[in-house]
Amino acid sequence: MRIEEVLIKGTYLLHGITHKDMRGISFQPYSEESLKEVGIKMDVKEILYSLSFKNVIRGMHFQLPPFAQSKLVTVISGEIIDVLLDLRVNSGSYGKFASVKLTDNEGLMIYIPKGIAHGFLSLADKSIVLYMMDSPYVPEYDSGIKYDSFGYEWNVSKPILSDRDLALQGFNEFKSPFKM
Repeated sequence: MRIEEVLIKGTYLLHGITHKDMRGISFQPYSEESLKEVGIKMDVKEILYSLSFKNVIRGMHFQLPPFAQSKLVTVISGEIIDVLLDLRVNSGSYGKFASVKLTDNEGLMIYIPKGIAHGFLSLADKSIVLYMMDSPYVPEYDSGIKYDSFGYEWNVSKPILSDRDLALQGFNEFKSPFKM
């Protein structure tokens, strides 16, 4: 497994182990030992996936302490622009964002530590995104930042968003409990 830091301190793009042949692709999205080798300790508590249609924006989501989550995210099918926003007030990159394109045939994953809001834009008709989290989903601690409130240019003219995501608070209204 190869690792590179992604613009925001503590977030990493992981090049997973893939095997391609005439039948298709085999990809291992989680290996505790491989993650340890690159300095990431993640005790997976929940795994889920979402299926999104083209031009869907999901995010920017996170859970508040004490149920904050680190995530490992990869694309099983389709392609997305994955977007990260630093909410850690003393990180040195607070309020900064980064994005990376993830597709189903590259074996790329992104590690997102606690205190980073996460969202994505689906670029394909059916993008399946797999999430592995180190803390269970707790609805009362589920939160988010409105997708268009922190300066990221999504480059989509008619995005499709849930009512919940449209009603999220703006970045400037959010009082962050996250520290590094």
